[in-house]
Amino acid sequence: MDPILIALAGAMGAAGVVLTAAGAHGKPGVGLDSAGYLLVLHAVGVMAAVWLARQGVVARPLGHAVPWGFVVGAALFAADVAARAYLGTRLFPYAAPAGGLILIASWVVLIVAALLALRGV
Repeated sequence: MDPILIALAGAMGAAGVVLTAAGAHGKPGVGLDSAGYLLVLHAVGVMAAVWLARQGVVARPLGHAVPWGFVVGAALFAADVAARAYLGTRLFPYAAPAGGLILIASWVVLIVAALLALRGV
């Protein structure tokens, strides 16, 4: 499963660079740059979370759920922003906020997974 997550992180990073460029040159002021930064940041987060889980630094299976949350949450957020910019409509109602909530929850799960590992659970 780790190679799939790393490949998705690569796709997130590439898409993030494309969106930041589009925000700077093509459609400034519509949030594409923010969506791009969010993708790039969480692409790195995916790779770090995969490494932490592999090293046993965070408790499993929670540690394995975190990178999937980063992928899904960032994709929902960025896709909704891009859909509004290019299609004039949302991906689906509340897609961006749902993505944001998934990202926040994933960070909280990372905290819990690290504390559980600290306790030896």
